[in-house]
Amino acid sequence: MKIRNAAWSVFGIGAVAVSVYILYREFRRISFAEVADSLAAITAGNWALAICATLVAYGALAWYDRIAILHLGKKVSWLFISLCSFTTYALSHNIGASVISGAVVRYRAYSTRGLTGQEIGVLIVFCSFTFALGTVLMGGLALTIEPHIVRRLIDVPDWISFSIGVVLLALVGLYALGSWRHFPPWQFKRFTLQYPRLPIVARQMLAGPLELAAAAAIIYFALPAAGNPGYLVILGIFLASFTLALLSHAPGGLGVLEVTFLAALPELNPNDVLAALIVFRLLYLLIPFAFALVVVLLFEKTQLGRKDLE
Repeated sequence: MKIRNAAWSVFGIGAVAVSVYILYREFRRISFAEVADSLAAITAGNWALAICATLVAYGALAWYDRIAILHLGKKVSWLFISLCSFTTYALSHNIGASVISGAVVRYRAYSTRGLTGQEIGVLIVFCSFTFALGTVLMGGLALTIEPHIVRRLIDVPDWISFSIGVVLLALVGLYALGSWRHFPPWQFKRFTLQYPRLPIVARQMLAGPLELAAAAAIIYFALPAAGNPGYLVILGIFLASFTLALLSHAPGGLGVLEVTFLAALPELNPNDVLAALIVFRLLYLLIPFAFALVVVLLFEKTQLGRKDLE
């Protein structure tokens, strides 16, 4: 495990380094004054839509935890779940999984509500699986409806992209079928997949895509209408860039999002693309991160107060 963790850390640092180098080459032809002009050109209405999309995204992330709690058969208030989920994702999105794991935040929070370490472990894996399920489902839909999206990054025939999309949708369908028909647990080495109840699976298949769709919408609303390739294309690029960012373990997808979007949107002014990504980082990453720090401090203060009373 130590070797594996070290390898991921090296991979993450390498991904950041490569992204920074590519960004350096891109930034030589970009005027930051023009990026500021692009930011100023975003209308108040589009800012409002982007903010609403952010709220929906974090609401869907809280739904991840809620579904996991239902799967475990536990009762925890919606408010507590929402604050815990918000804090977990706001911190892990910004700091990176290689530095601090959302497991630490969840364990600290949910252990105060009577959940055991094993139950919290199941909750963490369940939330990660819900995200992965949403990514596979949305990726499958994007590739079957707009297979040419892949050619923006890699020169691949449309039929291959479409076929991959069909396979992804089939995997989601197989998961739902396994839950419906009560398939035995699927096991690979030490990993075991226990099919949840069908109502739980239905919720997963709504929550995962909703979070990704809302997060991609932040960027879509911040881009100008002129030359905009459409929401599905932005969604497909977002799925690719966000997946690469998670695999790289780069804090906040540092550089990875920018490189991917700049490469995949040649028809748009790069200043407008960077301005949209700044809006995304501000609304989805930085502002939630600041609020999450406040939530952590207040939570710890409350816990200290309870210990003093005891």
